Amino acid sequence: MNPAATYIASFLGISLPPRLASFLTLVFIVFLVWQEIQQRSNVTRALWIPTLWMFLIASQPVTYWLRFAGIPIIGGSFEEGNPIDAVVYLTLTLAGLYIINQRGVNLSEFVQNNQWVTIFFIYCFLAIVWSDFPFVSFKRWIKICGHPVMVLVIFSELNTMDTVVTLLKRVAYVILPVSILWIKYYPALGRKAAEWGGSMSNCGITVGKNSLGCISSIFALVFVCHLLRVLRTEKSSSRRNEIRLITVLLLMVAYCLWKAHSATTWLSLIAAAVVMVFLGFRTVNIRLVGTYAVAAAVILVIAQFTFDIYGKIVAASGHQATLEGRNRLWQELLAYQPSPVFGSGFESFWLGDRLKEFQKEYPFTQAHNGYLETYMNLGIVGLLILIGLIVATFHKCRHELLRNFDWGRLRMGLLITIVIHNWAEAGFKGLCAPFFVFLIIAIDYPPFAIAFSPASFEATTAEEETELVYS
Repeated sequence: MNPAATYIASFLGISLPPRLASFLTLVFIVFLVWQEIQQRSNVTRALWIPTLWMFLIASQPVTYWLRFAGIPIIGGSFEEGNPIDAVVYLTLTLAGLYIINQRGVNLSEFVQNNQWVTIFFIYCFLAIVWSDFPFVSFKRWIKICGHPVMVLVIFSELNTMDTVVTLLKRVAYVILPVSILWIKYYPALGRKAAEWGGSMSNCGITVGKNSLGCISSIFALVFVCHLLRVLRTEKSSSRRNEIRLITVLLLMVAYCLWKAHSATTWLSLIAAAVVMVFLGFRTVNIRLVGTYAVAAAVILVIAQFTFDIYGKIVAASGHQATLEGRNRLWQELLAYQPSPVFGSGFESFWLGDRLKEFQKEYPFTQAHNGYLETYMNLGIVGLLILIGLIVATFHKCRHELLRNFDWGRLRMGLLITIVIHNWAEAGFKGLCAPFFVFLIIAIDYPPFAIAFSPASFEATTAEEETELVYS
């Protein structure tokens, strides 16, 4: 049976023996990865480093996979983390630093083009000082510094949009089929008790249903944009194969979105899709996108305060209990804030006595709102910096629409998805996929400013594979 046909059969409700489904899933993944390796793409082998980074933060950490493989793991705690995970993330970060150094990435150039990103990371570093757990806070700050390093590895490739598409395709090759396999055939692995209400929810190989929904929505936006680009190219066997591949991936994305049953995900995806379609109309003046955004925001705010649109959408989707639980949590967090101006310190609120206090009632360690989470950790100052970063990112997306419409439209769609997602999940923090994707669209580094040295980059013809020379 064709591997793709197996998953199409899964969508149609046809069941297979679990062992056969597992074998076909493995064959399907190996086939896709082998095809990717054989394909003469315009990305270098260095992209496998941010690919592994993205896979780990979008699914589960290394220690989870080691335990899954039957390897006993000793040590580690919520506060300190696990040393194995720390070593892996540090190794990937150092490898990324080596690559961007070899490629001539300039720190002053980065700061000049990304002032709000720089301010945000500097403030996060300063917030370590007033944390009750400065050493834990410092280690967590070191980890998130891997995000911009990986983004710069991506930006130091020849074509940013093609690189992002290739990166997410590689990650999707594993996350999507394995999530479907676990949800359908191994519910003990692919389902878990929901944080609100205790009912079972589908999470696949991610940490929760909202995580599965968010990464699936990101896949959906990127793959649809890529498919539209491919359809504009000349007919060929490679074009036909790419269309088939993206179609199969989108079918798997649809299955995961359906199974995740996340109201926020659907809301963010629909909003992003509407904006991206709107931007494609010829009658739309791209230079007035900022004006359109302000008008839309004003209308949405008025509608929300007048009719409670968000609440009605959530209630219609059957998530009323979830919304009520979040509202109660948010009120308690706002009343508990130890330092409204500067916060409790970088990634420090859910530690010590505060963690014990809230875990008496809530079985999780986040505010379920990215903006509130930022406020609890970094205070009003940090929240204002984050808002400034989001606004600056919007302006970058708007300017990109004039330079490279396809990439600019995708950046705008991803920005909308992540901004809305953070209304129900804390996605502007730590090692999580939404934060990493947000930095991909928030960071600019002009490709022409990168000076590849002969020792680090070998230019090849169209018939030869471009590859990174590590030695």
